[in-house]
Amino acid sequence: MQEITKETYLDWYENMFFWRKFEDKLAAVYIQQKVRGFLHLYNGQEAVLAGALHAMDLSKDKMITAYRNHVQPIGMGVDPRRVMAELYGKATGTSQGLGGSMHIFSKEHGFYGGHGIVGGQIPLGAGMAFGDKYNETGAVTLCYFGDGAARQGSLHETFNMAMTWKLPVVFVCENNGYAMGTSVERTANHTDIWKLGLGYEMPCGPVDGMNPIKVAEAFDEAIQRARRGDGPTFLEMKTYRYRGHSMSDAQHYRTKDEVKEYQKIDPITQVKNVILENGYASEEDIKEIDIEKIKNLEIFVSNGTADEVIPIHMGRMTNLGLKKVGLSHTYNEYDTGHTISNDCLNDILFWLQEKHQI
Repeated sequence: MQEITKETYLDWYENMFFWRKFEDKLAAVYIQQKVRGFLHLYNGQEAVLAGALHAMDLSKDKMITAYRNHVQPIGMGVDPRRVMAELYGKATGTSQGLGGSMHIFSKEHGFYGGHGIVGGQIPLGAGMAFGDKYNETGAVTLCYFGDGAARQGSLHETFNMAMTWKLPVVFVCENNGYAMGTSVERTANHTDIWKLGLGYEMPCGPVDGMNPIKVAEAFDEAIQRARRGDGPTFLEMKTYRYRGHSMSDAQHYRTKDEVKEYQKIDPITQVKNVILENGYASEEDIKEIDIEKIKNLEIFVSNGTADEVIPIHMGRMTNLGLKKVGLSHTYNEYDTGHTISNDCLNDILFWLQEKHQI
């Protein structure tokens, strides 16, 4: 594994901060009904991804996961705009707008979804690893699933096959405490999900999923084992999600105090504290990092003066807010309701040609 340096911490902070804000933005546009259907957000679980990416060889290793899958492809190199376009149902999305929130996909970046069927990706991950073993690519597959999917029968069949054939795969349970609204305590007679690997004599263990260092170290050991040809590993990442299972989740099964307790060990805050304690950056430097990620965005904002869904004052407030934080953007108003006029379309096309040579 590459050494964890000052640059690693700064990259972790910048990336995890961006992932958190990306999901927050999705929550906002979901409420505005610009993104529809199911929406499962990753807030709180960012360290699991940050640590994994540090240990992976992104030139050949692969990842497959369930439906909480917006920021993983971004971490692996997919343009965030393509992920957002997919959620908006645009043809420029990662799945041409046909997959939506639960089916982000990018073969060129080694990200194989995004699967809506609970546990459906577990045997697929083993199949991908079998392909790499057969073709001697030296690649390792990271196969993620939630604590709810750990109760599916396909997991046991896959574990048995993976150990029998010594497949180069790392199975990862992101245990955020709840399978939708059902706590881990109510789904089995013990809460140590990692012990499921013991029945197959698979190397397994729990990991602090709120700490990217612990995550990276565990992944490095597992990936190296798989790459040597010694077979799979099962890691239980003990993490927590701050938002509901999906945007429609009222979260009656837990208290606000419980969420606040986990926010005390927030992965982004942990990384920030290490940065400050070691003098890697100052508070002012971190504030710069916070806005630098969005500074280079080209933004086109428009609003209809007679729009009853998004009133014109909201567009004007957005315009003032973007100016206040110093972001370069284009703001236009049109004499329309909640629709896109031909004038607006022409302005967008001109803007795309000017800003992006499209």
